[in-house]
Amino acid sequence: MRIAVVGTGGVGGYFGARLAARGNPVTFVARGQHLEAIQRNGLTIQSSRGDLHLDNVHAVDSIRKVEAVDLILIAVKLWDTEEVASALTPLAEGGTAILSLQNGVEKDDVLRRFLPTESVVGGVCYISASIARPGVIGHHGAIQRIAFGEYSGRESARTQMILEACRQAAIDADISLDIQRLIWEKFVFLVGLSGTTASMRQTIGTIRQNPRTRAFLLDLMQEVVNVGRAEGLNLPENYAADRLDFCDSLPASMTSSMHADLERGNRLELPWLSGAVVRLAKERQVSTPLNRAVSDILEPFILGFGQEI
Repeated sequence: MRIAVVGTGGVGGYFGARLAARGNPVTFVARGQHLEAIQRNGLTIQSSRGDLHLDNVHAVDSIRKVEAVDLILIAVKLWDTEEVASALTPLAEGGTAILSLQNGVEKDDVLRRFLPTESVVGGVCYISASIARPGVIGHHGAIQRIAFGEYSGRESARTQMILEACRQAAIDADISLDIQRLIWEKFVFLVGLSGTTASMRQTIGTIRQNPRTRAFLLDLMQEVVNVGRAEGLNLPENYAADRLDFCDSLPASMTSSMHADLERGNRLELPWLSGAVVRLAKERQVSTPLNRAVSDILEPFILGFGQEI
């Protein structure tokens, strides 16, 4: 399967490398020192699921240098989605499947504003990975899963092809017949984890241990569930409590990528997380005071003050 990875950070670098190691021709789109290191030394994955090093990696600095492929994995930060989508138009119109592994529930809506609707495959990933240093991706923990599916709710030849490629690469993968619900389920947890760890500057262990911050986490996620249900998603009313139980199973030291970005002075995905909850809630006349509080608290840091690799 011919694949391009747009955004060779933790997520794109990890999954792209696993797929490339199984013989799939993969083109990586990267930038800066990370791109230079990959072009010079190859791409390395450090993981409890098995370390990996790829030599002679095909890495480029622009989507426009990507030739015809069967699948494009999008793993850029959410603020880059529009620019990426506009550059992908010729490939998508040529039949390439577009699968976003980004956060948020609006990502595919943005893609469909620029690309043929039928080119977009819904997707969600579960992994903690980041750039350890230029050319090296660190995978934290053992979870590395992708779920994807057609928005029509039917299986297709291309989702079967993606599934087979992932399984051959030892990536945990599933086809979902209700991918929008799955994306919202992750969104509930992600907004809770990101919003609390970033606004409180604490790990999940500290947050879940304190009765007041634990209640804040639960209520923050419940607001997301309420918005999702107002949007017509089949989310159980007690789904936030289920996600709080899940939080109890996580390593106490775990935090979020948004918290890490805040600490590093990088730009934040806040407008597409708690910010999106507030925006969608307003449209549906749902009350979300805690997500509004998180958005207001972190507003001064949205554009960051550091420099990404």
